[in-house]
Amino acid sequence: MSALDGLKVLDLSRILAGPYCTQMLADLGAEVWKIEPPKGDDTRTWGPPFLSGFQPPSSPLEGERGRGDEGASPMTEPYSQKGQNPRWTLASEGESAYYLSCNRGKKSVVVNLKDPRGQQIVQELAKQADVLVENYKTGDLARYGLDYASLARLNPGLIYLSITGYGQTGPRAQEPGYDVAVQGLCGIMSVTGEPEGPPMRVPVAWIDLMTGMNGAVAVLAALRERSRSGLGQHLDLALFDVGLAAMVNLAQSYLLTHQLPERLGNAHPQIVPYGAFAASDGWFMLTVGNDEQYRRVCEATEHPELWDDERFQTNAGRVTYRALLLPRLEAILRTRPRREWLERFTQAGVPVTPVNNLAEAFAEPQAQARGMRQEVAHPTLGAIPLIGSPLSHLSRTPARAQGHPPLLGEHTRAVLADVLGYTPEQIQHLVDAGVVKVAS
Repeated sequence: MSALDGLKVLDLSRILAGPYCTQMLADLGAEVWKIEPPKGDDTRTWGPPFLSGFQPPSSPLEGERGRGDEGASPMTEPYSQKGQNPRWTLASEGESAYYLSCNRGKKSVVVNLKDPRGQQIVQELAKQADVLVENYKTGDLARYGLDYASLARLNPGLIYLSITGYGQTGPRAQEPGYDVAVQGLCGIMSVTGEPEGPPMRVPVAWIDLMTGMNGAVAVLAALRERSRSGLGQHLDLALFDVGLAAMVNLAQSYLLTHQLPERLGNAHPQIVPYGAFAASDGWFMLTVGNDEQYRRVCEATEHPELWDDERFQTNAGRVTYRALLLPRLEAILRTRPRREWLERFTQAGVPVTPVNNLAEAFAEPQAQARGMRQEVAHPTLGAIPLIGSPLSHLSRTPARAQGHPPLLGEHTRAVLADVLGYTPEQIQHLVDAGVVKVAS
């Protein structure tokens, strides 16, 4: 049994923040009805890479049971390299990697919301849902009678999560919100990048992902409260709020001092030495969290003079005199290969890791032990690898892939029939009228 077995989620979200939230709920056992327009979630077209081609697997997959195969060898080469997996080819169309990353375990139902009959279908599903997640522009769903006020009258227990760029209130409430735009607005880009370089965005959609996670927390909190009151509520979640709150210590330091933090590249504003350092043949992360660890760094590098200098014996001193300390330490670290520094600092009890690319990251024994590469069976692609869930180690109710990312409209017939009780004739009439769409 999964933690959220029996929970029904109506997912009207697209792109990343909402789908990432509902994928977390699906991994924990919720039944997620992913409502898509006839053209599908936008991320279905976001590529390349697209993956297509299928050759039936020779044996049943562990992934069919939704669990990671910890014994499987890691994927360390690009899909485009021949011989990696004969069932896979890069293509100009098919299933996009972006879509596959955040939609596993859901049921795809294609509904044309511009048709009143499509609106009625979603209203009927909302009557039976525990949770609704949407990320339309503020006020857009009111046109279809699918806003919180309308649906709460049909289902007072409905927990309705709205994810927008700037929230339901404030001067920007009507503006569309995109992760990269909010990264600029919330301050993260002002502190990302090299000191003399331009502001830089975080390459992954950092705020979208954190908003999805905050959304899942908000939903679970509202479910807990509903167990006492019997009532649902409207959850108003904004990318901007999440991004600004995620500035944590930098934001708090500014509120206390009114001094703006600077771009420091890979360095830390309040801890030294802490960041990426170049060895003679590659990069590694050295994260010195206290004065004793710094003393061990001086021993491991065989440069006790870096400890004997009283200016460097406390973290506050090292931060104050970073411009004196770091060039000396960097010159020392460039004299030996990375592997040697990793061994020396590990033996000294100083936190150190290589700067990995993704092939190296998935090849890490730790990634394999934690099941961070999983396989599931896909109806057209065969066995597909997916990123594992960090929630897969709950002792009794671990998160797990409940199924493959669905084909467009793959579950339209089943949901209309099994959930709403539509007859085959009624469903076919809706298909013919363009109100719904089914997978070919």
